[in-house]
Amino acid sequence: MFKKILIANRGEIALRVIRTCKEMGIKTVAVYSTADAESLHVRFADEAVCIGPPSSSDSYLKMTNIIAAAEITNADAVHPGYGFLSENAKFSKVCAEHNIKFIGASPEMIDGMGDKASAKATMIKAGVPTVPGVEGLMKDLDHAKESAKEIGYPVMMKATAGGGGKGMRIIRAEEEMEGAWESARQESLAAFGNDGMYMEKFIEEPRHIEIQIAGDQYGNYCHLSERDCSIQRRHQKLVEETPSPFMTDKLRKAMGAASIKAATAVKYEGVGTVEYLVDKDRNFFFMEMNTRIQVEHTITEEVINFDLIKEQIKIAAGHKISGKNYLPQMHAIQCRINAEDPKNDFRPSPGAITTYHSPGGHGVRVDTHVYAGYKIPPYYDSMISKLITVAQTREEAIDKMERALSEYVIEGIKTTIPFHQQLMKDPLFLEGNCTTKFMETFKYIAPEE
Repeated sequence: MFKKILIANRGEIALRVIRTCKEMGIKTVAVYSTADAESLHVRFADEAVCIGPPSSSDSYLKMTNIIAAAEITNADAVHPGYGFLSENAKFSKVCAEHNIKFIGASPEMIDGMGDKASAKATMIKAGVPTVPGVEGLMKDLDHAKESAKEIGYPVMMKATAGGGGKGMRIIRAEEEMEGAWESARQESLAAFGNDGMYMEKFIEEPRHIEIQIAGDQYGNYCHLSERDCSIQRRHQKLVEETPSPFMTDKLRKAMGAASIKAATAVKYEGVGTVEYLVDKDRNFFFMEMNTRIQVEHTITEEVINFDLIKEQIKIAAGHKISGKNYLPQMHAIQCRINAEDPKNDFRPSPGAITTYHSPGGHGVRVDTHVYAGYKIPPYYDSMISKLITVAQTREEAIDKMERALSEYVIEGIKTTIPFHQQLMKDPLFLEGNCTTKFMETFKYIAPEE
């Protein structure tokens, strides 16, 4: 087992990894930018190293600084969390070159799944259902137009190196193609340094359901059931739950089997997620594979009583997985609490937290790095907390979430707590009838101040 792990991340996920490491008897090293000097992950790690100024490109994305921090503290492994360098093949390779274990996928796995076009080709070969589309990348505008006619409108144009909704365009008619082609390529080039585009059939009003998987270096694979992530805004998830209210035993079995095929096809090692679009007839289509821990790993942990960070670390250290497919025994919901103003189009709301009171009680979990007096910097993702409730049934989990949200007090900044409180009462949500289009019709009404 590792003696010391450097966590190449910040905020709640860094603190989450530190907690499991402490339980495993592993020393921890936090890295931080000057803007994060007062963050809890810095306080609770055994050692902490400042790696640069506030800008991510000069700190959390600066590989040389992170490797230097690992070397001066004698860390024998790096846990990248999610975001930042967690799916960066070059960073995985650099860690290996410095004899530091990267707790995540190999460079080959990251490259293979990070490039959407090659990932899709791999899944087709493995027999995993994929969204109908044209093989390979679009050569030019004319090729894109021909491909759209072949697939049939509406189509979705996607950046092959994309993520987070960047470089994606829905095209419903040929006259929209030229503008979409140019803008998507420019956006993709700016965001990822790659303007390669591919095209698929656009699935109307799908659900976004993902399967948690694990694999070890001995060729053992298992899945840990599903998470429903359909409630999104600009392709960013807002609420996740497990099990999915749309799931059936037959569909779960089929999606689980397909995900094991996907993991086997790439000889996956570590903890990862296979994401799918599921249409109204419960046909499912591979979307992408994330070769890292997910923000929403928490709800899977709660319903199967399983520490996924611990599993990640053990796999990286050469341990075998259990080889067991887990099924949810409870129901869990996660609300992402962001420092945003839902009244003003979810505008970011950095600043100082003047009052902070965290909810508690049976079946309530809060993963956060903030506290009263903490100043939320404007440089990073706006998520400041994850509120999770778990209960015997979905109805009880929702009731518990309503109660927990009513107890959650964060003052000095705007947060999405009022949005989640309204969501928990929404008829479509209560029915479990939410697609990825949910936020297009949901009308947020701000409470009177």
